Amino acid sequence: MKVVLQRAKQAQVTVEGETVGAIDHGLVLLVGITHGDTEEDARYLAEKIAHLRIFEDEDGKMNQSVKDAGGAILSISQFTLYGDCRKGRRPNFMEAAKPEHAEPLYEMFNSHLEQLGLHVETGRFGAMMDVQLINDGPVTLLVESK
Repeated sequence: MKVVLQRAKQAQVTVEGETVGAIDHGLVLLVGITHGDTEEDARYLAEKIAHLRIFEDEDGKMNQSVKDAGGAILSISQFTLYGDCRKGRRPNFMEAAKPEHAEPLYEMFNSHLEQLGLHVETGRFGAMMDVQLINDGPVTLLVESK
């Protein structure tokens, strides 16, 4: 699994003009899943992201997790994270998991985040989505389970 995380002051995702998820402060997660990923990968990344100290403390140092900072999660499925652009001019998405494998793992990942005490908003799996965010910092990281 791969997750691109962005610290956000505000974010929302819309599908066909309807807001389906929104947060005021926290992390936007773009979640990609490949064929060999398991629930263990989902659990590992949820734990890692929930406790990653990337929010500033009272001294201005990155010393707080999203939970410490009182933030929420906006999680969006993103199969294009497994796009291979090394050959030709069109990405190859063969490494992205099929929806029947990816969707349950995406749901497990979000559920693990909730079990860790985080408020989680989501996009709509498999839909064309418009994502808006105000990136805080900017702080953008790539976190992988492998």
